[in-house]
Parts: sequence; C-alpha cells; structure tokens
Amino acid sequence: MITDEEAERAVDYLRDSAPKAAQARANKEYVSEFRKVLKAQIMRENPSDPIGTQEAKAYSDPRYQAHLQAIKEAVEADAHAVFLRDAAQARIDAWRSQESSRRAGLA
Repeated sequence: MITDEEAERAVDYLRDSAPKAAQARANKEYVSEFRKVLKAQIMRENPSDPIGTQEAKAYSDPRYQAHLQAIKEAVEADAHAVFLRDAAQARIDAWRSQESSRRAGLA
C-alpha cells in the first residue's frame, strides 16, 4: 500500500530532480557529439597520412580513449537519473490506481 505521503514524496522528487536529470542528459548529448570533434582534431594532426591511417590513429589515441570513458560515465549518469525518475513515476501511477480502486470500493 502506497501512502499519500509516499506519493507526495515521489512528486516532490520528480520536481526537485528535474534540473539534475536535465543536466545529465545535456552532458550525455555533449560528450557524444564532441567525440566527432575530438576525432577530427586528432586526425588533423597527421594531414599527410591517408584518411584510414588518420582514423586509426585517432581511435587509438589516449585522448580519444579517455573521451570514450567520459561518454560511458555520462551515459551512466543519464540512465541513473532516468531510472530513478521512472521509479518515482511508477510509484505515483500505482498510488493513482490504488486510490481509484479505493474510491470505486474495490479495495
């Protein structure tokens, strides 16, 4: 049984966590897009190499590898925020269903 207070806390959580969740999403999008910029910057360091060699060097560059780790962390933070918000929404939905059943005399 979900209490009214628990439902209120879930609503409060959704409201209060919105800025942090939005920042996590923005960070994920930024690092994902910046990957292309970083690859291009590294490739430009070897202009006389064939494109395939430039690309291979970019992918194996420690800066690119570090950026992949940053992407992983950003995706994880975004997913964590989404999962917590989904759990709060599920609690609210369950409370609504419970209250509807109670009002209908089914509980």
